[in-house]
This record gives sequence, C-alpha cells and structure tokens, in this order.
Amino acid sequence: MKISYEPIGIINTPFKLKKGMPIQSNGAKGIKGTVTVKKEYSEGLKDLEGFSHIYLIYHFHKSQNYSLTVKPFLDNNFHGVFSTRAPQRPNSIGLSVVKLVSVTGNVLEVENVDMLDGTPLIDIKPYIPDFDVFEVEKVGWTNNKTENIDAIKSDNRFE
Repeated sequence: MKISYEPIGIINTPFKLKKGMPIQSNGAKGIKGTVTVKKEYSEGLKDLEGFSHIYLIYHFHKSQNYSLTVKPFLDNNFHGVFSTRAPQRPNSIGLSVVKLVSVTGNVLEVENVDMLDGTPLIDIKPYIPDFDVFEVEKVGWTNNKTENIDAIKSDNRFE
C-alpha cells in the first residue's frame, strides 16, 4: 500500500538553517511565522480564528534518510526514534502546536514556530485542551531534561 500526501500550503519562518533553531515550539516563544494555505483550501480555514492555538502537521523536507535509534537534542544517549521527536524518521512527519495570531484570507500569522522556512504543510487541526491535555504518569527518558527547553537549540546531529 502506498500513501501519499500533497502539501496544502507552506510554512515560512525566520529559520533558514537547522543549526541554532528551537527544538520544540515551547522553546520558540514569540518567534513569528506565517502559514500560507493554497487558495483552493482557504475555505477550510473558516472558523479557525476562534482558536488560540493550532497543530501544524508538516513534512520535514530537509530530512534525509532515517535511523531507528537516534541521539535526540535533549540527551546524549541513543533512543528508539519513535520515543523521540527527531526529524529523521521513516515517514518525515513533524507536528507543532503554535499560537494562532490572525487569519487573513489564506494566510495565518502564527507564533512559537520551530520549523525551517519553506516547510511544506500537510494539515492543520485546532488545539482543544479538553481533548489534548492529559495528566501523565510517565515521560520516559525525557524526565528532568526539559526544564530549560527555551535554551536548547538544534545542532548538526541530524544533517
């Protein structure tokens, strides 16, 4: 079975290079970007402005190859790729929660961007706390590693 997707738009951010960019949207507070949705999909943006945050689902377009074990940015030990958010994955799909500032036609102004400029957008979904926030019992190997998330930046380990 083959599955394929066509981008519905493009994400523009200040980040031209992987090195030095935030590793998660929570570490990118206030960094602005835009999402330009293709005009044929703009009707699908109706009522989106009623949400303060949205999920952007996108393609890691600069990621090549993959490894089933990786050293994530938060640790120097190898972990299974599916227990990380590393970009080099069998299916190069990324997910970020960003703040939605405005919707003007087919252009979304967003904040807290943690993706490269020119990233192909696959989908948008509203962030709904009643659906999306859970009390958790365990956070795996990330326990005690996320306190300074805004200070941790991407390096060249996934080049």
